[in-house]
Amino acid sequence: MSEFDLDLGAVEDRMAEGGADDRDTRVVLGVLDGSTPDGEWVEAVEDGAVLVLAVEGDLNSLAAGFAREIRDAGGELIHFRHFLIVTPPGVGIDAGRLD
Repeated sequence: MSEFDLDLGAVEDRMAEGGADDRDTRVVLGVLDGSTPDGEWVEAVEDGAVLVLAVEGDLNSLAAGFAREIRDAGGELIHFRHFLIVTPPGVGIDAGRLD
């Protein structure tokens, strides 16, 4: 087994500082059916949340009110099966295994 250098002091310092920023990472499960105001989805992503939204209806019309704003801010969106996955800036979506 090879040895590796783990700087526990640096890890503890980063944890005490709150990581890269002070936001908590969370995953928000929801239903995209038009009943939730677009601003609530945008606010959740701006706060660092990853959205996993079950799409009930026409995706293009349901996401039209927030998709461009999230994408322009650096977030990512992908439709996977019956879900829309939305990530904040800095959180990439790896769809490489879907090929």
